[in-house]
Amino acid sequence: MNDEIKKTYKAADTEEWLDIVWTRPIGFLWARFFRRLHVHPNVVTILSIIIGVAAAFFFASPSFYYDGMHGLLLNIVAVLLLMWANFYDSADGQLARMTGQKTQLGRILDGAAGEIWFIAIYLALVYRFYHYHSIEFSLFGIADTPQNALIAAGIAFCVVLFSGFVCHSGQCALADYYRQIHLFFVKAEHGSEFDNSQRQQALYQSLSWSDDFMQKTFAWFYLGYTRKQERRTPQFQRLFATLRERYGDDLAAMPDSVRQAFRAKSLPLMKYTNILTFNTRAIALYITTLLDVPMLYFAFEIIVMSALYFYMRHRHETASKQLLESLNNQK
Repeated sequence: MNDEIKKTYKAADTEEWLDIVWTRPIGFLWARFFRRLHVHPNVVTILSIIIGVAAAFFFASPSFYYDGMHGLLLNIVAVLLLMWANFYDSADGQLARMTGQKTQLGRILDGAAGEIWFIAIYLALVYRFYHYHSIEFSLFGIADTPQNALIAAGIAFCVVLFSGFVCHSGQCALADYYRQIHLFFVKAEHGSEFDNSQRQQALYQSLSWSDDFMQKTFAWFYLGYTRKQERRTPQFQRLFATLRERYGDDLAAMPDSVRQAFRAKSLPLMKYTNILTFNTRAIALYITTLLDVPMLYFAFEIIVMSALYFYMRHRHETASKQLLESLNNQK
């Protein structure tokens, strides 16, 4: 069984410990179940989106501080639903690798799934804060009046927008990009979902709004996603352009020594990409919501996760610059 599960990994280099012992084994069981039913991986992704959004409804409920055991049970349901959505998010990729049903739409949908979950959950937490805020108010000595509650909810909404669309989105996008870069160098095209904006631009232009409305819509969002990733990695883009010029677009002729040099610098950063994606973020969300202080989650995301993001980016950009200098010296 373990060997079968390992075959559904993208690569051992990018697997997180918690995923190996928890998410992947359960996702594998779901993938086998869906394979027996001949369910397409994209359908599993859509199911994960539905379940993740459903979790937001329960996250909007207060926990035990305000509503006793009833509230605690509702929040436990929210946690279980988000776990379930994540199992399906793992299962869709595992199923695609088991059956060979990999599609560009599947890659786009998979990248969008987590974003959709958290948009719904973050909005639910703003609603929750507006109606149940006495803990936060007491911490800062604020009078619990309707006017103060409305002002606080407006501030919370702005904080959540910044946390979600700037911090969360940027952190996950760059972490995913670094994973795919690593896989591209280690396994080349056959083991990576590494994309670039030129390829996505060509795909977007090949689609018709009249005949491929949904796919073209997702392609438009994904094109912006890849462009944002590239803008944040200027040193790597210079390195990659040089490598493509020397060894071709797929880097098929790149010497193994160059691949290993990149892997040696990239591999230590994989633990940070894992922290910045789902598991650590979800654990922080579970703890703060069960304790009835969900706004602390956004402080964690804005301060702690952003610090880690900038550190990871600095390390990767420095490594790319050093490798480029080494290539130029060899030339």
